[in-house]
Amino acid sequence: MWEVIWHIFSHALVDSLWLLPFLFVTYICMELLEHKAGDKVKGAIVRTGRAGPIFGGLLGLIPQCGFSAASAGLFAGGVITPGTLLAVFLATSDEMLPIFLGASVSPLKIVTVLGIKLVIAVLVGFVADIILKSHRRTLEVEELCDEENCHCGERGIFLSSLIHTAQIFAFVFVINLALTAAFELIGEDKIAAVLGNIPVLDVIAASIVGLIPNCAASVLIATLWTKGMISGGAMIAGLLTGAGAGLLVLFRTNKRIKENLILTGILLASGIVLGCIFDLTGLAVILGL
Repeated sequence: MWEVIWHIFSHALVDSLWLLPFLFVTYICMELLEHKAGDKVKGAIVRTGRAGPIFGGLLGLIPQCGFSAASAGLFAGGVITPGTLLAVFLATSDEMLPIFLGASVSPLKIVTVLGIKLVIAVLVGFVADIILKSHRRTLEVEELCDEENCHCGERGIFLSSLIHTAQIFAFVFVINLALTAAFELIGEDKIAAVLGNIPVLDVIAASIVGLIPNCAASVLIATLWTKGMISGGAMIAGLLTGAGAGLLVLFRTNKRIKENLILTGILLASGIVLGCIFDLTGLAVILGL
């Protein structure tokens, strides 16, 4: 019994710990942006904002979900647009690449999957910015600090960033602990049975599983596909919605719940619709997926 508890605790702790540097660097940058860089740097970010989804998509391709967590914090601070955040979320693959490499998936297929995710991420990002831009209200870092009651101005950049990081880390760890316990108790085999045996609906199930803010989701989706237990469309769908810890940080830092739900809805809809298209049109088979 104690071995199981320790196994769950240690895995949740490891999943959470490696996010620390990403979170801390993000808050350091936000503090510097607000207190040191001044209006000129803010203006530069605003002027290059239209190309945000391109940079967001490219950044998300890096096999770490820490960038999605960092982007969520930047979005809550009003630094990046909704489309840029969605581009990062859609492009993020979390643990996909290590799983594919470990299963000896051909480089061509890996590049194909990454290319698909990048194109979708950029396109959805641009469309989202067009639709949601008028509804976006910039939240200054000072306002974020006030909501968190961290008294940044009194503590300095380093300590304030450390406090922000600790708050988010605690939130992520608790959720990771619960999710890890659920995966251990339910079992991946039962989840696999649900995903693999329901045509078309497996895309919906994979998309929902992908939303789980834990690296276990991308590990599961990628592993099931390498074993031939889910379709190519379901794999694409699950990896599109898999934003790692990004959604956790988004709901923790951005107090506009309606906005968070809209972004989550777009993320889920993108996975379901595009996953179904890939399966129903045979495009996944044509691409060797």
